[in-house]
Amino acid sequence: MELTQIDNELKNQITIDQAWYYGIVPIKIDQGIVHFLVSEKKNNVELQNELEIVFGKKIQLESEEGQKVEQFLLNNYPKVLNYDRLESSNTNTYRLNVNDNNFLETLVKEAKDLYSSDIHIETYSEKCRIRFRVDGVLIDRHKLNKIEYPTLINKIKIAASCDIAEKRMPQDGRIRFKFNNSNLDIRVSILPTLYGEKIVLRLLGSDASHIQIEKLGFSKEELERYELAVKKPNGIILISGPTGSGKTTTLYATLKVINKPTNNILTIEDPIEYTLDGVNQVQLKEEIGLGYTEALRTFLRQDPDIIMLGEIRDAPTAQMAIRAALTGHLVLSTIHTNSAWGTISRLVDMGVAPYLLAGVMNLSVAQRLIRILCPHCKKQKDFNKKELPQHYRNQNISRHYEPMGCQQCYYTGYKGRKAIYEVINITKELAEQIKHNVTEIDAYLKENRIEKLSENALKLFREGETSLEEIYPFLLGES
Repeated sequence: MELTQIDNELKNQITIDQAWYYGIVPIKIDQGIVHFLVSEKKNNVELQNELEIVFGKKIQLESEEGQKVEQFLLNNYPKVLNYDRLESSNTNTYRLNVNDNNFLETLVKEAKDLYSSDIHIETYSEKCRIRFRVDGVLIDRHKLNKIEYPTLINKIKIAASCDIAEKRMPQDGRIRFKFNNSNLDIRVSILPTLYGEKIVLRLLGSDASHIQIEKLGFSKEELERYELAVKKPNGIILISGPTGSGKTTTLYATLKVINKPTNNILTIEDPIEYTLDGVNQVQLKEEIGLGYTEALRTFLRQDPDIIMLGEIRDAPTAQMAIRAALTGHLVLSTIHTNSAWGTISRLVDMGVAPYLLAGVMNLSVAQRLIRILCPHCKKQKDFNKKELPQHYRNQNISRHYEPMGCQQCYYTGYKGRKAIYEVINITKELAEQIKHNVTEIDAYLKENRIEKLSENALKLFREGETSLEEIYPFLLGES
């Protein structure tokens, strides 16, 4: 049976508590008989008799796999969380007791355990819900009481030091949680919408000490090229990719490698997503005039060896980054482009002279994150090469895996993500190409066995680590 949403008439046959207590989901009403889906492990005769007494109706039970019934329950009867015991603090710091049924604490602890990056709390005309972003995808986790939704919003506002009287304008705030001996910073964003205020909680402040560059997803050859560029005393290293592609994680893994007592490392970020001992981190505050350009100007007077910019987003920042590299510093940053070589064109468009770029660029990297299939439920199937774009149908692939969904992966079919890279060292030959503003270097990449994003994505698919739907956008972009 396809696990989809059921209509309101069916859903209203039972309450959320009844659905979870009995482990049942109504699937149809036929001639006055209510048909329920139930786990095949239950005793249907005894359960049917009890349900007919409780509801005073004729009941028919249909057996199904327990995991499918649970997914049906999660889709149609999300559990309501208890948040009545949320308490505010003048210091915006909470000492958490995981056994305490405190709403906000429980919610953040759950999100942290699921490795979620964001918590979305939102309201619509007839419902309120909470979603977590896990592995880059939003999943429904909880249903909220519509009447008490404003109370919840106010409690979060108080915890984040926001104005509870302001309901028409967006607001930003922060909350600091304390889990045992580790801190977790929450960035709070409040947005007025048609049916009320929506809140997004971004989980930040993770300790970067656990990040290892060897485990990010680089191939052996890519890692060798990357580490070679990082060891240079000056120049620019740029990592490109869209928001949420893991660029900051790669940068901090890099800082961890070069973070030595002999180096003075300065960073300017918005926001500071990781903390790393030995690195001087600065939070961007454009509202008081502390932007990337202003910070860079000051950094150059702080006797730096290595500078990390959260992002090159405009011409002044790009010019200052070039200046820092030209004066003998190693500069690491991110930029939004579609490919590693596209970074060059983007900087030229920002007004950076090609001859300057050719002299300071050490390395250009493109990065993406691909969801990895859940090892507990992925299913092997025969593969038809016609499912691939025309340009890739010569691949030797006869079998592949598809996502199914189980309790281990919260019925998404995926568990975790892996980075894929496109790593281009700027050699003398490529420096000449930059000077002449050459935009196409596919022949060079092929000759030097530099794999593009599409090739690395296809490799994960061929090895059974991911699905066709995950890699298809990369193949379309280069087919």
